[in-house]
Amino acid sequence: MTMALTSETIFLINQRLEKGLEALGIAADSAQRERLAALVTLLHKWNRAYNLTAVRDPLDMVSRHLLDSAAVLPHVRGPRVLDVGSGPGLPGLVLAILAPELEVTLLDSNGKKVRFQRQAVMELGLGNVTPVQARVEQFSPPEGGFDQVVSRAFANLTDFIALTRGLVAESGQWLAMKGPAVDNELAQLDADVCQVARLTLQIPFESGVRELVVLEPDASAR
Repeated sequence: MTMALTSETIFLINQRLEKGLEALGIAADSAQRERLAALVTLLHKWNRAYNLTAVRDPLDMVSRHLLDSAAVLPHVRGPRVLDVGSGPGLPGLVLAILAPELEVTLLDSNGKKVRFQRQAVMELGLGNVTPVQARVEQFSPPEGGFDQVVSRAFANLTDFIALTRGLVAESGQWLAMKGPAVDNELAQLDADVCQVARLTLQIPFESGVRELVVLEPDASAR
């Protein structure tokens, strides 16, 4: 049987969320913060039965999952965003909560993780999120492709680009959330991929750093 979170833990979740978002410079209204806290509660509940993430502590879920996901929000323009290898919906669910103008598609081949995504979308009332269970190689994008394709823990950069090249719009971008040791991956990129930015993101309550690499198709190479 799933053990419910105590009122003290829920208070600490909300406190960490509020302080973390403030540290990231992200404004969130009370309804958005409530949805984010509810997402943590739901993820903790499902994780005990379905092992969706190795992170067990709900406070660690706030920093390692939600705040980590939220840190890329300033670089997300959309409006059509594809979250590849989304797992339990990260970063896509967080981005959709904080930026309701986005149209977010969550793509993953793992059935139990997509079932969680669908439950989260239903319980949180997210009308701007579409969970899809499919392998990326078999997924057909909407006409024109996605404005941005984001990955958090999907594959190395070469594979990420190769697998999603047909999914990104001509003027679109890839956003790859990586660890600090990304230099070798960048060196192996094809010549028709242009590096737009490489940013170091400090995640609140986490000692490590997150690298965000922004890439675009090189129009001159077409």
